[in-house]
Amino acid sequence: MRRYEVELNIPADEMLRYYRGGASSVVARDRYGRRLQFPAVALRPFVTAAGVRGRFVLHVDDANRLERLERG
Repeated sequence: MRRYEVELNIPADEMLRYYRGGASSVVARDRYGRRLQFPAVALRPFVTAAGVRGRFVLHVDDANRLERLERG
């Protein structure tokens, strides 16, 4: 299993697009500049009135599928 660290700052109005189905994936860069794409639904536990902000760790399997996302 591999892990990637990302810093996210997604405002509440942009998160509404994910909830309404306007976007299904989040694209972010990890701390080494690698482009990562993962399902937006993985962020639901972390959404606040301000949106999603903070450092997160993505754990992926050998096929690069997201296994879990945690606040890091």
